[in-house]
Amino acid sequence: MSLIKNTSTIAGFTIISRIFGFIRDMILARVLGAGLAADAYQLAFTFPNTFRRLFAEGAFSVAFVPMYSRMLASEDGEAAAAKFADDVLSVFVWILLIFSAIMMLAMPGVVWLLAGEFQSVPGKFDLAVFLSRVTFPYLAFISVVAMLTGLLNSRSRFAPGAIAPILFNLVLIGGITAGYYWRGNSGDDTYVVYALSAAVALSGFVQMVYLFWEVRRAGLKLHISRPRLTPEVKKLGMVILPATFGAGIYQISQFVDTFFATSLPQGSLTLLKFADRLNQMPLGIVGIALGTAILPMLSRYIQSEDKAEAQRLQSNAFEMATLLTLPAAAALAICAPAFTSAFFVAGKFTANDGAIMANITMALVAGLPAYVIVKILNPGFFARSDTRTPVITALISLTFNIGLNIWFIWGLGWGIVGLAGATALSATLNCLLLYAVLHKRGWFYFTGKLFARILRQLVAVAVMSALLWWLMDVLMPHFSGSIFEKIWSLLLLCGSGLFVYAVTGWMVGAVDRDDIVSMLRRRRNQDNAPASTE
Repeated sequence: MSLIKNTSTIAGFTIISRIFGFIRDMILARVLGAGLAADAYQLAFTFPNTFRRLFAEGAFSVAFVPMYSRMLASEDGEAAAAKFADDVLSVFVWILLIFSAIMMLAMPGVVWLLAGEFQSVPGKFDLAVFLSRVTFPYLAFISVVAMLTGLLNSRSRFAPGAIAPILFNLVLIGGITAGYYWRGNSGDDTYVVYALSAAVALSGFVQMVYLFWEVRRAGLKLHISRPRLTPEVKKLGMVILPATFGAGIYQISQFVDTFFATSLPQGSLTLLKFADRLNQMPLGIVGIALGTAILPMLSRYIQSEDKAEAQRLQSNAFEMATLLTLPAAAALAICAPAFTSAFFVAGKFTANDGAIMANITMALVAGLPAYVIVKILNPGFFARSDTRTPVITALISLTFNIGLNIWFIWGLGWGIVGLAGATALSATLNCLLLYAVLHKRGWFYFTGKLFARILRQLVAVAVMSALLWWLMDVLMPHFSGSIFEKIWSLLLLCGSGLFVYAVTGWMVGAVDRDDIVSMLRRRRNQDNAPASTE
């Protein structure tokens, strides 16, 4: 399968998931607003969700998938890969159970470390501890999901892993709805967050059951036996430990950001999380899709010592990432007031909340290209079993992030917006450091063709941005109007921006036109080919 086809498969289902996730947060904003219960829930969900991104989808995936892929391509093939998967699962399950139990027992201390300021608001700290214990089992379920997804991705079956998050969002929407009706006219928001936190744990179980079913459909059988630390499992563990940090600077920064956000006025944490939802739309669709698709393919090229194909694959991924994220970052920054006003301001979510959220979004998306590109650069190290370098760059970037947070929040008084800006700048630094090392080692380097392509993309982004800036001024009154006004004004805004970027990009050569024409021709030939009579 080609990179474009694999990425398209993942991105297509991820788009659906992000849409449901966006709907989930729209409903949640209206039902809860940005108050005590909303902050407590956001903190509770931060723990398992960040550990999921850090360990399950981050370190575990980048360590497990290359090793499993290499075993599939080895002399023993299926037998060696199956044994490795069984051994890992048998050890992994016990680690997850023990870790989850320890975290749930220690939750009061953990919440105090990250959100000690919650104690200044009566009932907020205790609510956050209780909700955190309810949500944390989600981590165990979703970590198993990550392993099962890795098994399928290594065999170029990318759809099931991309479908699973759709189930997550559907279950959470159900939880919000149940909590809303449970609350009734009482006005007590704790009913909503109780139901929603229980839905988080349930969603992990639902995804795990679905992935086990898909693994069985693929003809794979997994067995849990007595845990054994085989040489291969030990090697995986040695890769996971440093990879946890190297692959997860963005996730680790989430804990840092949470610590600083909980020291700011009530509602700051909730507004940051809602703004990150807008940021996560393109990040999840493009970054996860490209990072997931590139890792097993890159591992195979490196295993066969095909340096030319490895360079070509990374160049194509880089070009695709900038083609999609540069306009997304510009559009989100310019149109943030429109999106927050149209989608979030209603019910308990006030216009002032929307204005603050828009400013946070503008600051966050400044680092959007870097967030995605890091997911493309990291596989260049992990596919070669080099976990030391990403650790070093991550440490530098994280230290830089903490320093900026202190300066922006407490020194300059920029508050939650300064925190978002610090996150974007630290991610950009991490991206630059990773590329510098790859270039120096000759593992990946900018070619004149790639550089010229990105310059053309920037020209198209500039033209699109000028149009969006003008349209925002003209359409702004309609974004807070009736539902009909919101729909047609947003469609005009987004459609015009997309059309102008696509046309300008085609004219200036921001995309390889020969590749597009060739791909369309192949698709047309496939559609017109006679059906098989076998």
